[in-house]
Formats: sequence, structure tokens, C-alpha cells
Amino acid sequence: MLPIHNSQGERLDITLHEGHRKDHLVIIGHGLTGNKDRPMLIAIAEALSNDGWPCLRLSFSGNGESEGAFTDSCISKGITDLTAVIDQRGTGKKITYIGHSMGGAIGTLTAARDDRLKTLISLAGMVYTADFVEREFGDITPDQDLMWEDPDFPYSAKFSDDLRHTGSTLDAVQELRLPWLLLHGLEDDIVPPKDSRDLSESLRGPSELIEIPNADHSLEGHYPELCEAIKNWLTQHA
Repeated sequence: MLPIHNSQGERLDITLHEGHRKDHLVIIGHGLTGNKDRPMLIAIAEALSNDGWPCLRLSFSGNGESEGAFTDSCISKGITDLTAVIDQRGTGKKITYIGHSMGGAIGTLTAARDDRLKTLISLAGMVYTADFVEREFGDITPDQDLMWEDPDFPYSAKFSDDLRHTGSTLDAVQELRLPWLLLHGLEDDIVPPKDSRDLSESLRGPSELIEIPNADHSLEGHYPELCEAIKNWLTQHA
């Protein structure tokens, strides 16, 4: 399989799960400090592939084994990465995008400018991006400190400025009419359930919000019900 490169020429790390529905492609994107090999994303891709849906797991540039610097990672760059995948793997396909956390915000803003995305699924999707930065990192200094004190994830001004400038994704959904499934754990202390609730209330196309009791931001322990809900949604709307 030919490699995928973004507009900066950086190779993007992907894994493709085959499926018999050759006219479809499900692209799966991770959240902040994540990568394509997070257990939840693997579980979803395997379940969908077994049901016939071809799935492509993506590590955004600067994350996982993708090329690029983590300090350049932000929503705006994630949009260019996702667009590169659509350009290079999505021709002639009905494309569904599944995004976790910040990956959900990337999907929302990509769909607002690219009508090749036909269905969206948000997993604990981030909506209030400026609030997230202030809540999680408001007491540390960009280009000096670390995200959650992890040396692998320096907190960059590029990231901070981009999410603050974005503000929220609600304005971007006003003209969208595509089907949208939202899933959110009620014990999420990283991206509050309010993000998904407010997004759900703003949507004008077919949509459903599923709130999962006792589930945190990673939704660990709830993969079977996630996969079942996603398969049912795709069968009805993709």
C-alpha cells in the first residue's frame, strides 16, 4: 500500500482493516496525546471490519509513528492530515469519520469545509476548545512546560493559540446536515458531557446522542456497546 503524506510532506502512519463494503471507507482519528493504536480505536476498527466496513486508523502528524513534531500538533494541522487521507484514499468512497476527543473537533471542522465526509461519529468529542485549554493547561506556560507533566508531550504555543483561536466548533455545524452519532461517558473529566449535549442540540441533520453511565474519557470497559451502537448507526445512515 502506498504511503500517505500530508501537505508538508510528512508520512502519516496508518493501518487499514479490509471490509467487503468497497464503496465505503471509515477513517478513525485519535485524541490529544493519542495515536492510532489506542485500544478503543483498534477495537472499533476490528469490529467494523468484521462487519464488512473498511476502516483506516490514522495517527495525526507528530503522534505515534507519523512523521512531524508533536509541538506542531493542533486542530488546524489535524484538518490538513485528515484531508490528505481523504484525498489519497477516499476517491469514489462514501466516507465516515470517527473521532475521539480532539479528533472529534478535527472531524467537525473538516466536515464544515469538505463535503466528501458523509457521516460523522464523535466519541467524547471536544467542542469548547478554548475552554479545554484553559481548564487543563491554564496554569502552565506554552513552549516551557509539559502537558500533564509528561516529557513526551511538550505544551506548545502553536497548540494553545490554535485551540484558543478556534474557540468552539458550534458555529461550524450550522450548515451541516449529515448524519451524526455522538457517544459520551458521563464520568468524563477531560471533555465534559456538556460538549456533546450542546453539539447535539445544534445539529440539524439526523443525529443521536448516547450517554454512557460510569464511563470516563477513554470509554474503557464499554467497547462492546460502543461498537454495537456504531455498527447500527452505519447500517442505518452510511
